[in-house]
Amino acid sequence: MCGVFMPFAIYVLGLAVFAQGTSEFMLSGLGPDIASDLNVSIPAAGALTSAFAVGMIVGAPLMAVLSMRWPQRSALLVFLTAFMAVHVVGAVTTSFAVLLATRVLGALANAGFLAVGLAAATGMVSSSAKGRATSALLGGVTLACVAGVPAGALLGQVWGWRSAFWAVALVSVPALFAIVRSVPRTEAVEAPSARGELRALRSPRLLVTLGLGTLVNAATFCTFTYLSPLITNVSGFGESWVPAVLALFGLGSFAGVTVAGRWSDARPMLVLVPGGAALLVGWLLLSVGADRPGVAVVLVLVQGMLSFGVGSTLITRALYAAAEAPALGGAFATAALNVGAAAGPALGGLTLGAGLGYRSPVWVSALLVALAFAVAGLASAAPSGALASRRGR
Repeated sequence: MCGVFMPFAIYVLGLAVFAQGTSEFMLSGLGPDIASDLNVSIPAAGALTSAFAVGMIVGAPLMAVLSMRWPQRSALLVFLTAFMAVHVVGAVTTSFAVLLATRVLGALANAGFLAVGLAAATGMVSSSAKGRATSALLGGVTLACVAGVPAGALLGQVWGWRSAFWAVALVSVPALFAIVRSVPRTEAVEAPSARGELRALRSPRLLVTLGLGTLVNAATFCTFTYLSPLITNVSGFGESWVPAVLALFGLGSFAGVTVAGRWSDARPMLVLVPGGAALLVGWLLLSVGADRPGVAVVLVLVQGMLSFGVGSTLITRALYAAAEAPALGGAFATAALNVGAAAGPALGGLTLGAGLGYRSPVWVSALLVALAFAVAGLASAAPSGALASRRGR
């Protein structure tokens, strides 16, 4: 599948996803400044991240259902325009309540855009190239980890946290115009039935795949969220190294999505089985070897690659399994990933709050991947054969 041509419009959608991914993750470096400027506590500022996650979980299926009767290009433009607008409001408001509301609304727009974007991207390519299209689109998220989040943190340090919100809105502008020029105009002549698609989404194979994606993503963000205290308190790196190590994880994730995109269509099990096993071993090695700086750095890169390689392949398999639900399949995949992105950090936070140490989130990540293997094994052995069709699309 290496020779499959990807339409330019898919990379345009990836640019918008880059801006949205930056917005989702950038508050990790802006929270204290926001708390100080708006006179709220740091935990209260942390609620901005939780609000975005909840908006993504609820918004993905909700926005996809609401936009089912819209042409895809119109839906993408509406969602991206709304996303830009709430970031402008967020950049100028002096009210924490208003800022909190913009995070929820921004997440709803982001979720709707990603759900429709996945459907649009996979619809622009042949039925055997969904993995390549998905990886090209999700490359925007991984690039946000590499460049967007560190850039947002730098802008916040130099010009204040509001400049990061302005930057997200400005980066979205060229994507808006490019969607108008590049995404094919389609008419929603025969709008799909939400009820019919929801019935199709009850497929056991799809539900298992979504569950596995949730577990793997929870493992990813359980450790990623607490990577900074791990490398400073256990690995011995100074605070100045944190952005570089986070960017290294992002580089690995970009490589993982790119490589997996070339295999997830024709040879998904080559990614899922060896890659999943290596992912589990990697979390275990990081948990015991985090006190060795060289080991920690290598494993941060490797785990970023494996986490997003396995995770993006699971998304691709979910889209194949949801072939009869083209509008809602991407929405439920988006929601599943964000359930993991919310649950993982919460579980890691519980272990830290219990005084189990900075390595404990990594142990949780290993347990979550082990649980994913157990679920996959039980599903494969079940009489219904939820995962029996390993190459099924």
